[in-house]
Amino acid sequence: MRFLHIADLHLGKQMNDLSLLPDQEYILEQIVSIAQGEQADAVLIAGDVYQRSSPQAEAMALFDSFVSRLAGLGKKVFIISGNHDSALRISYFSSLVKSSGVYISEAFDGALQSVTLSDGDGEIVVWMLPFLRPFQVKRKLPEERIVTYQDAVGAVLRQAPIDTKKRNILMCHQFITGCETSESEERMVGGLDNVDAALFDAFDYVALGHIHKPQRVLRDTLRYAGSPLKYSFSEANHKKSVAIVDVFDKGDVRVRTAPLYPLHDVRLVEGTMDGLMAMPYSEDYLWVTVHDELPPPDARVTLGVNFPNMMKFSIVNSRTKEDIDVLATQSMENKTISELFSDFYRLQNNDQAPGEAHRKVLEKVLKELEERA
Repeated sequence: MRFLHIADLHLGKQMNDLSLLPDQEYILEQIVSIAQGEQADAVLIAGDVYQRSSPQAEAMALFDSFVSRLAGLGKKVFIISGNHDSALRISYFSSLVKSSGVYISEAFDGALQSVTLSDGDGEIVVWMLPFLRPFQVKRKLPEERIVTYQDAVGAVLRQAPIDTKKRNILMCHQFITGCETSESEERMVGGLDNVDAALFDAFDYVALGHIHKPQRVLRDTLRYAGSPLKYSFSEANHKKSVAIVDVFDKGDVRVRTAPLYPLHDVRLVEGTMDGLMAMPYSEDYLWVTVHDELPPPDARVTLGVNFPNMMKFSIVNSRTKEDIDVLATQSMENKTISELFSDFYRLQNNDQAPGEAHRKVLEKVLKELEERA
């Protein structure tokens, strides 16, 4: 049986306040073509379908169209919620759409959800583990000692009736220790969200979401699909792809990737004014850095003719000594709550950063808000 593994769609995301919905529609169309061309039996979507827990109507309509097209082609679709999603909103109508071969992780009730498929080699069980926080698991499994994410995921997996003689696939949206991150992912202070890869030894393939760079973690069959698009300049060097997973007999799983080609690439470009203006015209999303000692006052406007989708413009020379961004600050959407608090605090306190005591109070308040959710 052949699976396509994707994750971290982040539908509705913006970069520097520019909507990426046209870019997302373009790349989803490409994924549908790959699913059809590869004759995939099923598509695994490992969380972070949307950028926000309350997605805008346009993002929901795009995802509905994407899943409907896959189902119309006879592909089964498996969807779990990620840390950016609302589990309740993602699972709305989940019971109804099962008849169309679309399976969505439902709000966590203490048990690991699963769907059993069959092919010529027997049964394949697809286990669906949405993004879970420790307090959510503790509520449903009060007898377990749960403090960390490692505790939470381990407790859920221990409760699951996994038959290791069968072929088992796990969908999971967590941070696995040892993976390579970028600035796009939300991380907890001190690595409290780390989960050990050894927890997943019982599974023939683990379809991971949460980290935006496609990569294997310790073994080929424990894999992050990565996001289908570059969502920050820290991802500029990523090679985005779709994982194609062929499951044969027990223990025989083969993985390869199919590259994805965006409508607009995200790139870092630098050089002198003359060198930059000599480059080909490009509508990619760019961070342009000028190295002239005396750049003209209208350098940004001049470069905008050649690079109309320039998102950041910087000057680095012997006078600046460092990268000075003269175009725009980081979009509020791309900042964590801690970063936003720090920005506000500095505005109110003559650019003095908040101290350790402030950070601890903020973390306490955020934890209390999570537990009330």
